[in-house]
Amino acid sequence: MIIDMTQVIVALISLVGVILATVVIPLLRAKTTAQKWDNAMFWVKLAVQCAEQVYNETGMGAKKKAFVEKFLLEHNIKLDPDQIDVAIEAAVLEIQKAAE
Repeated sequence: MIIDMTQVIVALISLVGVILATVVIPLLRAKTTAQKWDNAMFWVKLAVQCAEQVYNETGMGAKKKAFVEKFLLEHNIKLDPDQIDVAIEAAVLEIQKAAE
């Protein structure tokens, strides 16, 4: 009795394709998004630290924010305005905690 392995192999390839499409690809997308966010946060922190050095007087918040936004734009870091606000606040909080 000879078993035709072609159908078994086709079924296995189909199963692997389904697993890739439903499990692996979404995991890779989530990881890529997390990596992009981590990369953006690195640049935001750097920009906030630079802004703190350039505008080291109190009451310069608007200029500091404009500096950070310009810095991110120049370095092709694409975030929507709400994400930029959250990232800046997180970076400022982290800097303040480190200074304590």
